[in-house]
Amino acid sequence: MKKTVKSLLVILVAIIIFAGCGVKEGIKDNKENVKLDPENPVSIKIWHYYNGSQQAAFDELVNEFNSTEGKELGINVEGISQGTVADLAKVVSDSIDGKVGADKLPDIFSSYADNAYYALQKGKLVDLTKYFSKKELLKYVDSYIDEGYLNADKALYLFPVAKSTESLMINKTDWEPFAKQTGSSLDELKTVEGIVKVAKRYYEWTDKKTPDKPNDGKAFYGRDSMSNYFVIGMKQLGKDIFEVKDGKVKFNTDKKLIKRLWENYYVPYINGYFTALGKFRSDDVKTGDILAYTGSSMSAMYFPDKVEDDNTGYSIDYEVLPAPVMAGGENYKVQQGADMAVTKSDKKHEYASCVFLKWFTQKEQNLQFACESAYMPVLKSANSVKSLDEVIHKKSLNINNKTYDCLKNVLSDFDNTKYYITKNFENGSNARNVLENNLSDRAQKDRKQIEKALAKGKNRKELIKEYTSDKAFDKWYNEFCNALDESVK
Repeated sequence: MKKTVKSLLVILVAIIIFAGCGVKEGIKDNKENVKLDPENPVSIKIWHYYNGSQQAAFDELVNEFNSTEGKELGINVEGISQGTVADLAKVVSDSIDGKVGADKLPDIFSSYADNAYYALQKGKLVDLTKYFSKKELLKYVDSYIDEGYLNADKALYLFPVAKSTESLMINKTDWEPFAKQTGSSLDELKTVEGIVKVAKRYYEWTDKKTPDKPNDGKAFYGRDSMSNYFVIGMKQLGKDIFEVKDGKVKFNTDKKLIKRLWENYYVPYINGYFTALGKFRSDDVKTGDILAYTGSSMSAMYFPDKVEDDNTGYSIDYEVLPAPVMAGGENYKVQQGADMAVTKSDKKHEYASCVFLKWFTQKEQNLQFACESAYMPVLKSANSVKSLDEVIHKKSLNINNKTYDCLKNVLSDFDNTKYYITKNFENGSNARNVLENNLSDRAQKDRKQIEKALAKGKNRKELIKEYTSDKAFDKWYNEFCNALDESVK
Protein backbone atom coordinates (compact mmCIF):
# COMPACT_ATOMS: atom_id res chain seq x y z
CA MET A 1 0.00 0.00 0.00
CA LYS A 2 2.87 2.33 0.96
CA LYS A 3 4.65 1.51 -2.32
CA THR A 4 1.51 2.32 -4.28
CA VAL A 5 1.07 5.69 -2.54
CA LYS A 6 4.75 6.48 -3.04
CA SER A 7 4.53 5.61 -6.75
CA LEU A 8 1.46 7.80 -7.19
CA LEU A 9 3.24 10.71 -5.52
CA VAL A 10 6.22 10.32 -7.84
CA ILE A 11 3.93 10.28 -10.87
CA LEU A 12 2.02 13.33 -9.60
CA VAL A 13 5.24 15.32 -9.07
CA ALA A 14 6.43 14.34 -12.54
CA ILE A 15 3.15 15.50 -14.08
CA ILE A 16 3.43 18.87 -12.32
CA ILE A 17 7.04 19.31 -13.44
CA PHE A 18 6.29 18.40 -17.04
CA ALA A 19 3.20 20.61 -17.05
CA GLY A 20 5.41 23.51 -15.93
CA CYS A 21 7.90 22.68 -18.66
CA GLY A 22 5.07 22.68 -21.17
CA VAL A 23 4.22 26.25 -20.24
CA LYS A 24 7.85 27.25 -20.59
CA GLU A 25 8.15 25.53 -23.95
CA GLY A 26 5.15 27.53 -25.13
CA ILE A 27 7.33 30.60 -24.71
CA LYS A 28 10.63 29.27 -26.01
CA ASP A 29 9.47 26.88 -28.74
CA ASN A 30 12.67 26.45 -30.73
CA LYS A 31 11.82 25.57 -34.33
CA GLU A 32 15.26 26.69 -35.55
CA ASN A 33 17.16 24.80 -32.80
CA VAL A 34 18.94 27.95 -31.67
CA LYS A 35 21.11 27.66 -28.56
CA LEU A 36 21.46 30.58 -26.17
CA ASP A 37 23.92 30.96 -23.29
CA PRO A 38 22.70 32.56 -20.03
CA GLU A 39 26.35 33.34 -19.25
CA ASN A 40 26.61 35.38 -22.47
CA PRO A 41 23.16 36.87 -22.99
CA VAL A 42 21.97 38.15 -26.34
CA SER A 43 21.12 41.87 -26.28
CA ILE A 44 17.90 42.87 -28.03
CA LYS A 45 16.99 46.48 -28.86
CA ILE A 46 13.40 47.57 -29.48
CA TRP A 47 12.38 50.90 -30.99
CA HIS A 48 8.83 51.93 -30.14
CA TYR A 49 6.62 55.02 -29.93
CA TYR A 50 5.25 54.55 -26.41
CA ASN A 51 5.39 57.62 -24.19
CA GLY A 52 4.20 58.59 -20.71
CA SER A 53 2.24 55.89 -18.90
CA GLN A 54 2.48 53.54 -21.89
CA GLN A 55 6.27 53.74 -21.89
CA ALA A 56 6.36 53.21 -18.13
CA ALA A 57 4.14 50.12 -18.50
CA PHE A 58 6.29 48.74 -21.32
CA ASP A 59 9.54 49.37 -19.41
CA GLU A 60 8.13 47.65 -16.32
CA LEU A 61 7.38 44.51 -18.31
CA VAL A 62 10.75 44.59 -20.07
CA ASN A 63 12.44 44.70 -16.66
CA GLU A 64 10.30 41.80 -15.49
CA PHE A 65 11.29 39.75 -18.55
CA ASN A 66 14.98 40.55 -18.11
CA SER A 67 14.93 39.42 -14.47
CA THR A 68 12.97 36.19 -15.11
CA GLU A 69 12.59 34.49 -18.49
CA GLY A 70 15.33 36.53 -20.11
CA LYS A 71 17.81 35.84 -17.32
CA GLU A 72 17.09 32.11 -17.45
CA LEU A 73 17.48 31.86 -21.23
CA GLY A 74 20.18 34.44 -21.84
CA ILE A 75 18.25 37.37 -23.36
CA ASN A 76 18.43 41.03 -22.32
CA VAL A 77 15.94 43.48 -23.82
CA GLU A 78 16.26 47.26 -24.05
CA GLY A 79 13.28 49.37 -25.10
CA ILE A 80 13.90 52.81 -26.63
CA SER A 81 11.15 55.34 -27.35
CA GLN A 82 11.67 57.28 -30.55
CA GLY A 83 8.95 59.84 -29.82
CA THR A 84 5.80 59.87 -31.93
CA VAL A 85 4.68 57.34 -34.54
CA ALA A 86 5.91 59.74 -37.23
CA ASP A 87 9.28 60.18 -35.48
CA LEU A 88 9.71 56.42 -35.26
CA ALA A 89 8.80 55.91 -38.92
CA LYS A 90 11.43 58.47 -39.94
CA VAL A 91 14.30 57.00 -37.91
CA VAL A 92 13.44 53.54 -39.25
CA SER A 93 13.38 54.72 -42.87
CA ASP A 94 16.63 56.68 -42.33
CA SER A 95 18.27 53.51 -41.00
CA ILE A 96 17.00 51.45 -43.91
CA ASP A 97 18.24 54.05 -46.40
CA GLY A 98 21.63 54.27 -44.69
CA LYS A 99 21.45 58.03 -44.21
CA VAL A 100 24.43 59.77 -42.64
CA GLY A 101 24.15 59.77 -38.84
CA ALA A 102 21.33 57.22 -38.79
CA ASP A 103 21.53 54.46 -36.18
CA LYS A 104 21.61 50.82 -37.13
CA LEU A 105 18.19 49.16 -37.30
CA PRO A 106 17.20 47.59 -33.96
CA ASP A 107 16.27 43.94 -33.57
CA ILE A 108 12.58 44.85 -33.24
CA PHE A 109 10.66 48.00 -34.12
CA SER A 110 7.03 49.09 -33.87
CA SER A 111 5.49 49.56 -37.28
CA TYR A 112 2.29 50.05 -39.19
CA ALA A 113 1.83 48.08 -42.39
CA ASP A 114 2.83 50.93 -44.71
CA ASN A 115 6.25 51.39 -43.13
CA ALA A 116 6.79 47.66 -42.72
CA TYR A 117 6.04 47.16 -46.41
CA TYR A 118 8.86 49.55 -47.28
CA ALA A 119 11.25 47.67 -44.98
CA LEU A 120 10.14 44.41 -46.56
CA GLN A 121 10.87 45.70 -50.06
CA LYS A 122 14.39 46.53 -48.87
CA GLY A 123 14.83 42.95 -47.60
CA LYS A 124 15.02 43.88 -43.91
CA LEU A 125 12.24 41.80 -42.30
CA VAL A 126 12.19 38.28 -40.89
CA ASP A 127 9.46 35.81 -41.81
CA LEU A 128 8.08 35.11 -38.34
CA THR A 129 6.62 31.75 -39.31
CA LYS A 130 10.18 30.44 -38.80
CA TYR A 131 9.76 31.04 -35.08
CA PHE A 132 5.99 30.76 -34.48
CA SER A 133 4.15 27.49 -35.09
CA LYS A 134 0.68 27.37 -36.67
CA LYS A 135 -0.66 26.14 -33.33
CA GLU A 136 0.78 29.18 -31.56
CA LEU A 137 -0.58 31.65 -34.11
CA LEU A 138 -4.09 30.20 -33.78
CA LYS A 139 -4.17 31.47 -30.19
CA TYR A 140 -4.09 35.08 -31.38
CA VAL A 141 -7.05 37.06 -32.73
CA ASP A 142 -7.29 36.05 -36.40
CA SER A 143 -7.63 39.54 -37.86
CA TYR A 144 -4.61 40.72 -35.83
CA ILE A 145 -2.42 38.00 -37.30
CA ASP A 146 -3.82 38.45 -40.82
CA GLU A 147 -2.63 42.06 -40.75
CA GLY A 148 0.97 40.82 -40.64
CA TYR A 149 0.82 39.00 -43.97
CA LEU A 150 2.03 41.83 -46.19
CA ASN A 151 2.42 39.78 -49.37
CA ALA A 152 0.74 36.78 -50.93
CA ASP A 153 3.75 34.62 -49.97
CA LYS A 154 2.27 33.23 -46.70
CA ALA A 155 5.11 34.86 -44.77
CA LEU A 156 4.31 36.72 -41.54
CA TYR A 157 6.19 40.01 -41.22
CA LEU A 158 4.34 41.83 -38.45
CA PHE A 159 3.38 40.51 -35.02
CA PRO A 160 0.58 42.01 -32.89
CA VAL A 161 1.42 43.07 -29.34
CA ALA A 162 -1.46 45.46 -28.52
CA LYS A 163 -4.44 46.85 -30.41
CA SER A 164 -7.08 49.51 -30.10
CA THR A 165 -10.38 50.32 -31.73
CA GLU A 166 -12.76 53.30 -31.46
CA SER A 167 -15.21 54.28 -28.74
CA LEU A 168 -17.73 57.06 -28.22
CA MET A 169 -16.85 59.31 -25.26
CA ILE A 170 -19.43 61.70 -23.79
CA ASN A 171 -19.41 64.59 -21.33
CA LYS A 172 -22.08 63.05 -19.13
CA THR A 173 -22.44 66.10 -16.88
CA ASP A 174 -23.59 68.41 -19.68
CA TRP A 175 -25.44 65.64 -21.52
CA GLU A 176 -27.88 64.98 -18.68
CA PRO A 177 -29.71 68.35 -18.54
CA PHE A 178 -29.91 68.45 -22.34
CA ALA A 179 -31.26 64.89 -22.47
CA LYS A 180 -33.78 65.57 -19.72
CA GLN A 181 -35.17 68.70 -21.36
CA THR A 182 -35.27 67.32 -24.92
CA GLY A 183 -36.07 63.67 -24.31
CA SER A 184 -32.79 62.60 -25.92
CA SER A 185 -31.49 59.10 -25.20
CA LEU A 186 -28.07 57.46 -25.25
CA ASP A 187 -29.63 54.72 -27.37
CA GLU A 188 -29.92 57.24 -30.20
CA LEU A 189 -26.13 57.43 -30.30
CA LYS A 190 -25.74 53.82 -31.45
CA THR A 191 -25.87 54.90 -35.10
CA VAL A 192 -24.12 57.63 -37.05
CA GLU A 193 -27.48 58.90 -38.25
CA GLY A 194 -28.73 58.99 -34.66
CA ILE A 195 -25.78 61.16 -33.66
CA VAL A 196 -26.61 63.60 -36.46
CA LYS A 197 -30.22 63.91 -35.20
CA VAL A 198 -29.09 64.45 -31.61
CA ALA A 199 -26.45 66.96 -32.71
CA LYS A 200 -29.06 68.98 -34.62
CA ARG A 201 -31.31 68.91 -31.56
CA TYR A 202 -28.45 70.07 -29.33
CA TYR A 203 -27.58 72.94 -31.68
CA GLU A 204 -31.18 74.14 -31.69
CA TRP A 205 -31.50 73.71 -27.91
CA THR A 206 -28.40 75.79 -27.22
CA ASP A 207 -29.36 78.35 -29.87
CA LYS A 208 -32.67 79.02 -28.11
CA LYS A 209 -30.83 79.92 -24.91
CA THR A 210 -29.81 83.22 -26.54
CA PRO A 211 -32.88 84.41 -28.49
CA ASP A 212 -31.22 87.78 -29.11
CA LYS A 213 -28.29 86.06 -30.87
CA PRO A 214 -29.50 83.92 -33.78
CA ASN A 215 -27.40 81.10 -35.27
CA ASP A 216 -25.13 80.73 -32.23
CA GLY A 217 -26.03 77.15 -31.34
CA LYS A 218 -23.22 74.87 -30.16
CA ALA A 219 -21.75 71.80 -31.80
CA PHE A 220 -22.43 68.46 -30.14
CA TYR A 221 -19.98 66.05 -31.77
CA GLY A 222 -16.62 65.54 -33.47
CA ARG A 223 -14.45 62.67 -34.58
CA ASP A 224 -10.71 62.17 -34.48
CA SER A 225 -10.01 60.04 -37.55
CA MET A 226 -11.76 60.80 -40.81
CA SER A 227 -9.95 57.99 -42.63
CA ASN A 228 -11.51 55.55 -40.16
CA TYR A 229 -14.90 57.13 -40.85
CA PHE A 230 -14.59 56.38 -44.57
CA VAL A 231 -13.01 52.94 -44.23
CA ILE A 232 -15.32 51.61 -41.51
CA GLY A 233 -18.41 53.42 -42.75
CA MET A 234 -18.05 51.82 -46.17
CA LYS A 235 -17.28 48.42 -44.65
CA GLN A 236 -20.37 48.60 -42.43
CA LEU A 237 -22.38 49.25 -45.58
CA GLY A 238 -20.88 46.22 -47.33
CA LYS A 239 -17.99 47.66 -49.36
CA ASP A 240 -14.19 47.85 -49.11
CA ILE A 241 -13.23 51.38 -50.13
CA PHE A 242 -9.77 49.97 -50.96
CA GLU A 243 -10.10 46.74 -52.95
CA VAL A 244 -6.58 45.29 -52.97
CA LYS A 245 -5.32 42.37 -55.02
CA ASP A 246 -1.64 41.47 -55.46
CA GLY A 247 -0.62 44.80 -53.95
CA LYS A 248 -2.68 46.81 -56.44
CA VAL A 249 -5.65 48.91 -55.35
CA LYS A 250 -8.99 49.65 -56.91
CA PHE A 251 -11.01 52.41 -55.26
CA ASN A 252 -14.59 51.44 -54.51
CA THR A 253 -16.22 54.88 -54.45
CA ASP A 254 -19.85 53.79 -54.80
CA LYS A 255 -21.52 57.16 -55.27
CA LYS A 256 -24.65 56.33 -53.31
CA LEU A 257 -22.67 55.14 -50.28
CA ILE A 258 -20.17 57.98 -50.42
CA LYS A 259 -23.11 60.38 -50.40
CA ARG A 260 -24.37 58.79 -47.18
CA LEU A 261 -20.98 59.50 -45.60
CA TRP A 262 -21.07 63.06 -46.95
CA GLU A 263 -24.58 63.61 -45.60
CA ASN A 264 -23.60 62.36 -42.16
CA TYR A 265 -20.43 64.38 -41.73
CA TYR A 266 -20.15 67.32 -44.13
CA VAL A 267 -23.81 68.38 -43.89
CA PRO A 268 -23.99 68.44 -40.05
CA TYR A 269 -20.55 70.05 -39.93
CA ILE A 270 -21.43 73.05 -42.10
CA ASN A 271 -24.68 73.38 -40.14
CA GLY A 272 -22.65 73.79 -36.95
CA TYR A 273 -23.78 70.51 -35.40
CA PHE A 274 -20.25 68.99 -35.60
CA THR A 275 -16.88 70.69 -35.24
CA ALA A 276 -13.12 70.08 -35.04
CA LEU A 277 -11.03 72.82 -33.44
CA GLY A 278 -8.19 71.45 -31.32
CA LYS A 279 -5.56 68.87 -32.22
CA PHE A 280 -7.81 66.12 -30.82
CA ARG A 281 -11.53 66.09 -30.11
CA SER A 282 -10.84 65.51 -26.40
CA ASP A 283 -9.35 69.01 -26.52
CA ASP A 284 -12.70 70.27 -27.83
CA VAL A 285 -14.52 68.57 -24.96
CA LYS A 286 -12.13 70.25 -22.53
CA THR A 287 -12.90 73.70 -23.95
CA GLY A 288 -16.65 72.98 -23.95
CA ASP A 289 -16.94 73.19 -27.73
CA ILE A 290 -18.45 69.69 -28.05
CA LEU A 291 -20.06 67.11 -25.76
CA ALA A 292 -19.11 63.88 -27.51
CA TYR A 293 -16.59 62.41 -29.90
CA THR A 294 -15.53 59.19 -31.58
CA GLY A 295 -11.86 58.45 -31.02
CA SER A 296 -9.38 55.73 -30.25
CA SER A 297 -10.41 53.54 -27.33
CA MET A 298 -6.98 54.12 -25.78
CA SER A 299 -7.65 57.89 -25.75
CA ALA A 300 -10.15 57.32 -22.92
CA MET A 301 -7.42 57.97 -20.36
CA TYR A 302 -7.04 61.49 -21.79
CA PHE A 303 -10.72 62.39 -21.57
CA PRO A 304 -10.77 65.65 -19.56
CA ASP A 305 -11.90 65.85 -15.94
CA LYS A 306 -12.97 69.47 -16.36
CA VAL A 307 -14.42 71.84 -18.91
CA GLU A 308 -12.28 74.96 -18.98
CA ASP A 309 -14.01 77.59 -21.09
CA ASP A 310 -13.34 81.33 -21.32
CA ASN A 311 -15.43 82.20 -18.29
CA THR A 312 -15.07 79.45 -15.74
CA GLY A 313 -14.20 75.80 -15.20
CA TYR A 314 -16.17 72.92 -13.78
CA SER A 315 -15.70 69.19 -13.23
CA ILE A 316 -17.40 66.71 -15.54
CA ASP A 317 -18.23 63.02 -15.47
CA TYR A 318 -18.00 60.76 -18.51
CA GLU A 319 -19.84 57.99 -20.33
CA VAL A 320 -18.26 55.38 -22.60
CA LEU A 321 -20.32 53.88 -25.43
CA PRO A 322 -19.49 51.71 -28.45
CA ALA A 323 -18.47 53.61 -31.58
CA PRO A 324 -21.57 54.29 -33.71
CA VAL A 325 -22.48 52.13 -36.72
CA MET A 326 -24.06 53.32 -39.98
CA ALA A 327 -27.81 52.63 -39.74
CA GLY A 328 -28.57 49.17 -41.10
CA GLY A 329 -24.87 48.32 -41.33
CA GLU A 330 -22.88 45.43 -39.88
CA ASN A 331 -21.05 45.81 -36.56
CA TYR A 332 -17.58 46.46 -37.98
CA LYS A 333 -15.11 48.47 -35.95
CA VAL A 334 -11.67 49.70 -36.82
CA GLN A 335 -8.64 47.64 -35.89
CA GLN A 336 -5.64 49.85 -35.21
CA GLY A 337 -2.33 49.98 -33.38
CA ALA A 338 1.19 49.30 -34.59
CA ASP A 339 2.63 45.79 -34.60
CA MET A 340 6.23 44.65 -34.10
CA ALA A 341 8.61 43.77 -36.93
CA VAL A 342 11.78 41.71 -36.42
CA THR A 343 14.76 42.71 -38.53
CA LYS A 344 17.04 40.24 -40.30
CA SER A 345 20.30 39.61 -38.46
CA ASP A 346 21.41 36.22 -37.16
CA LYS A 347 19.42 33.30 -35.80
CA LYS A 348 20.26 34.05 -32.16
CA HIS A 349 18.98 37.62 -32.30
CA GLU A 350 15.94 36.70 -34.39
CA TYR A 351 15.02 33.81 -32.10
CA ALA A 352 15.59 35.87 -28.94
CA SER A 353 13.42 38.65 -30.36
CA CYS A 354 10.57 36.22 -30.96
CA VAL A 355 10.93 34.71 -27.49
CA PHE A 356 10.36 38.16 -26.02
CA LEU A 357 7.35 38.82 -28.29
CA LYS A 358 5.80 35.50 -27.24
CA TRP A 359 6.37 36.29 -23.56
CA PHE A 360 5.05 39.85 -23.82
CA THR A 361 1.84 38.72 -25.51
CA GLN A 362 1.00 35.98 -23.02
CA LYS A 363 -2.31 36.55 -21.23
CA GLU A 364 -1.09 37.91 -17.91
CA GLN A 365 1.66 40.18 -19.24
CA ASN A 366 -0.43 41.49 -22.12
CA LEU A 367 -3.43 42.29 -19.92
CA GLN A 368 -1.14 44.06 -17.46
CA PHE A 369 0.07 46.23 -20.35
CA ALA A 370 -3.54 46.76 -21.41
CA CYS A 371 -4.52 47.96 -17.94
CA GLU A 372 -1.73 50.52 -17.85
CA SER A 373 -1.84 51.65 -21.48
CA ALA A 374 -5.53 51.25 -22.47
CA TYR A 375 -4.64 48.96 -25.37
CA MET A 376 -6.49 45.71 -26.07
CA PRO A 377 -4.70 42.35 -25.58
CA VAL A 378 -3.99 40.17 -28.61
CA LEU A 379 -4.70 36.61 -27.44
CA LYS A 380 -8.23 35.33 -28.04
CA SER A 381 -8.42 34.04 -24.46
CA ALA A 382 -7.45 37.43 -23.03
CA ASN A 383 -10.20 39.48 -24.67
CA SER A 384 -12.89 39.24 -22.04
CA VAL A 385 -13.91 41.28 -19.01
CA LYS A 386 -13.46 38.17 -16.85
CA SER A 387 -9.81 37.82 -17.90
CA LEU A 388 -9.25 41.54 -17.36
CA ASP A 389 -10.71 41.42 -13.84
CA GLU A 390 -8.70 38.30 -12.96
CA VAL A 391 -5.40 39.96 -13.83
CA ILE A 392 -6.31 43.20 -12.05
CA HIS A 393 -7.10 41.19 -8.90
CA LYS A 394 -4.11 38.84 -9.16
CA LYS A 395 -1.54 41.56 -9.68
CA SER A 396 -3.32 44.23 -7.60
CA LEU A 397 -3.20 46.65 -10.52
CA ASN A 398 -4.30 50.22 -9.95
CA ILE A 399 -6.12 50.81 -13.24
CA ASN A 400 -7.44 54.24 -14.23
CA ASN A 401 -11.27 54.31 -14.04
CA LYS A 402 -11.67 55.69 -17.56
CA THR A 403 -9.30 53.09 -18.96
CA TYR A 404 -11.15 50.28 -17.17
CA ASP A 405 -14.58 51.48 -18.30
CA CYS A 406 -13.40 51.82 -21.89
CA LEU A 407 -11.74 48.39 -21.93
CA LYS A 408 -14.80 46.87 -20.26
CA ASN A 409 -17.04 48.44 -22.91
CA VAL A 410 -14.90 47.13 -25.77
CA LEU A 411 -14.29 43.66 -24.33
CA SER A 412 -17.96 43.16 -23.41
CA ASP A 413 -18.86 43.28 -27.09
CA PHE A 414 -15.64 41.74 -28.44
CA ASP A 415 -17.16 38.46 -29.65
CA ASN A 416 -19.97 40.28 -31.46
CA THR A 417 -17.69 42.74 -33.22
CA LYS A 418 -15.92 42.33 -36.56
CA TYR A 419 -12.58 44.12 -36.52
CA TYR A 420 -11.31 45.45 -39.81
CA ILE A 421 -8.25 47.10 -41.31
CA THR A 422 -7.50 47.77 -44.97
CA LYS A 423 -4.96 45.67 -46.81
CA ASN A 424 -1.60 47.14 -47.66
CA PHE A 425 -0.79 48.59 -51.09
CA GLU A 426 1.83 50.84 -52.64
CA ASN A 427 1.31 54.52 -51.70
CA GLY A 428 -1.45 53.43 -49.34
CA SER A 429 -0.54 56.17 -46.86
CA ASN A 430 -1.14 58.78 -49.58
CA ALA A 431 -4.60 57.39 -50.27
CA ARG A 432 -5.44 57.34 -46.56
CA ASN A 433 -4.33 60.97 -46.32
CA VAL A 434 -7.00 61.80 -48.91
CA LEU A 435 -9.62 60.11 -46.73
CA GLU A 436 -8.29 61.90 -43.68
CA ASN A 437 -8.16 65.43 -45.04
CA ASN A 438 -10.21 65.90 -48.21
CA LEU A 439 -13.73 66.09 -46.78
CA SER A 440 -12.79 67.46 -43.37
CA ASP A 441 -10.79 70.32 -44.91
CA ARG A 442 -13.68 71.15 -47.21
CA ALA A 443 -16.14 71.08 -44.30
CA GLN A 444 -14.01 73.43 -42.18
CA LYS A 445 -13.46 75.82 -45.06
CA ASP A 446 -17.13 75.94 -46.03
CA ARG A 447 -18.29 76.33 -42.42
CA LYS A 448 -16.09 79.44 -42.06
CA GLN A 449 -17.57 80.89 -45.25
CA ILE A 450 -21.08 80.24 -43.95
CA GLU A 451 -20.30 81.89 -40.61
CA LYS A 452 -19.02 84.99 -42.41
CA ALA A 453 -22.16 85.13 -44.58
CA LEU A 454 -24.41 84.70 -41.54
CA ALA A 455 -22.61 87.55 -39.80
CA LYS A 456 -23.52 89.75 -42.77
CA GLY A 457 -27.19 88.87 -42.39
CA LYS A 458 -27.53 86.16 -45.02
CA ASN A 459 -30.41 83.72 -44.68
CA ARG A 460 -29.15 80.51 -42.99
CA LYS A 461 -31.59 78.16 -44.68
CA GLU A 462 -30.75 79.44 -48.17
CA LEU A 463 -27.02 79.28 -47.48
CA ILE A 464 -27.13 75.68 -46.30
CA LYS A 465 -29.29 74.72 -49.27
CA GLU A 466 -26.64 76.08 -51.64
CA TYR A 467 -23.83 74.12 -49.99
CA THR A 468 -25.79 70.85 -49.73
CA SER A 469 -27.38 70.68 -53.18
CA ASP A 470 -26.87 67.70 -55.50
CA LYS A 471 -24.73 69.97 -57.67
CA ALA A 472 -22.46 70.77 -54.70
CA PHE A 473 -22.14 67.10 -53.80
CA ASP A 474 -21.33 66.08 -57.39
CA LYS A 475 -18.59 68.70 -57.57
CA TRP A 476 -16.97 67.52 -54.35
CA TYR A 477 -17.43 63.84 -55.25
CA ASN A 478 -15.56 64.22 -58.54
CA GLU A 479 -12.75 66.10 -56.82
CA PHE A 480 -12.57 63.41 -54.12
CA CYS A 481 -12.35 60.56 -56.65
CA ASN A 482 -9.68 62.40 -58.64
CA ALA A 483 -7.65 63.01 -55.49
CA LEU A 484 -7.72 59.30 -54.68
CA ASP A 485 -6.61 58.37 -58.19
CA GLU A 486 -3.75 60.89 -58.07
CA SER A 487 -2.61 59.66 -54.63
CA VAL A 488 -1.30 56.35 -55.97
CA LYS A 489 0.33 57.57 -59.20
